[in-house]
Amino acid sequence: MSDSSHKTRMERKKAVIDAKIAKATEERGVLILLKGNGKGKSSSAFGTMARSVGHGKRCAVIQFIKGRTETGEFKLFKDHPLVDWHVMGHGFTWETRDKAQDIAAAQKAWSIAEDLLQDDRYDMLVFDEMGYMFKYDYLDVAPVVEALKSRPKNQNVIITGRTMATALQDIADTISIVQDERHAFRLGVKAQQGIEY
Repeated sequence: MSDSSHKTRMERKKAVIDAKIAKATEERGVLILLKGNGKGKSSSAFGTMARSVGHGKRCAVIQFIKGRTETGEFKLFKDHPLVDWHVMGHGFTWETRDKAQDIAAAQKAWSIAEDLLQDDRYDMLVFDEMGYMFKYDYLDVAPVVEALKSRPKNQNVIITGRTMATALQDIADTISIVQDERHAFRLGVKAQQGIEY
């Protein structure tokens, strides 16, 4: 492609993008769902939260399943003045094997989440692994949908989980699917600090 053809093509592309930017005038918080079987949903959520913190925004995290506090992201953010971090789970359900305990933990986590969804001091909330709560019937999705719909206008929320309730997808602004084409674990590579946790 010649330089002039490339320039013409890029000018057309810029005009299309500029038109889309001009059309996006609404200012409000968004609901982002990160789902799928691939690795990186929580990492994406925490990366987006880091971006928000970099702009001086106040954030909170609730981890609905991961029951440990030695993860790299927890160590990075636990003492940050703009981040409140709640580790609510007792570990993955196949580790606990105690449904009553898992339901109680989910309900306790939701109680905190519900309060955060009414607090306009928080610019971003990350509900890590919340998607599982509906798959395993630990939480009813209807009150969660209502709380999300009535949250402060500019509050952003990110929910992660392999599966996502249809009712959440119906109200989401952005849905990203992280696919799994290959994973080192299946190749026999042990989970390691800084990659898996």
